Formats: sequence, structure tokens, C-alpha cells
Amino acid sequence: MAAYTTIELARIAPSPGDGRRLELALDPGGVVLGGHTYEISPPLVNGRLEVSRTAAGYALRLAFAGEIAGPCMRCLAEARAPLEVESREVDQPGTDDEELRSPYVTEGELDLGAWAHDALVLAMPQRLLCRPDCAGLCAVCGKSLNDVEPGAHDHPRDPDPRWAKLRELQ
Repeated sequence: MAAYTTIELARIAPSPGDGRRLELALDPGGVVLGGHTYEISPPLVNGRLEVSRTAAGYALRLAFAGEIAGPCMRCLAEARAPLEVESREVDQPGTDDEELRSPYVTEGELDLGAWAHDALVLAMPQRLLCRPDCAGLCAVCGKSLNDVEPGAHDHPRDPDPRWAKLRELQ
């Protein structure tokens, strides 16, 4: 099944009051954050597009679900999380108000790929973790703190030389 990238809106809802719901395959693509790539699984997700023609333009709604996968944001181990995406857009071409103009609609064509990608980015969790209690990496040696007992991983530090004279008083 091929993914839709652009859709001609006038074919779906040609006159004011018309509307349609389409079930289609979407490819939102990957997301690069902090030099790491996060992918949605499956790569082609089943999505729903609702298009309603208004008197001055279109009201649009996009929804899809999948699973986001990539490195844990604390320890870099593989992490996965379910993801549900829902996004709405309005496009009224005859207005100067930017709030009523969709950046995904150009001359009556909806850029579905760009909209799905941006909606995916906005729906991603703030922190994608391998597990809720992920302890992260040791700041000194880089070892995963998930693999050690609490308090068992320690790096003794040399005493601060600025306090040497005070230590001599003991």
C-alpha cells in the first residue's frame, strides 16, 4: 500500500457544506532529536483524514496511531512508547489572518506528508524512556546505572586542594 503525500482538496469536497472521511496510509517519517533518530512503527500507518468544505475554505482533521521507537533519552537503550496523533487545521485562502491559513495547503493541495510529520513531532512524549524508573548513565564513566544496585556505583574523588590546610589541623 502506497502512502499519500498530497491530496487535491477540491476533489474531496468541491462545494461548501461537502465533507468526506478518508482512510489512508501515511508515512510520517522519522524524527531527529539531539542527533538521534526516532521512528514510528509501522513505517506506514493507517490514518484518517476528514475534510469539510466551509464557505471560505476547509476544516481538516488528521488522526493516526503507532508506536514511537528510538534511544532512551536518559541511558540510550532501546525505548518504545504507544503514540496517538490527532491534529486539526483550518485553511481560508481569502483571509490575511495567519491563524486561518494552513501552512500545509498550497493552491488547494494538502501536503499530507508534511502535516503528518509535524503532527508526529508535536505528539511525541517529552521524554521517551526505556522504563519509567530509568536511572540514566553515570556522569563520570558512562556506565548504565540501570544495571547496578542503588549506591553500589561510586567514583571516589580526590579531596579539594583548597581545603588542604584545614585538613592538616585535624
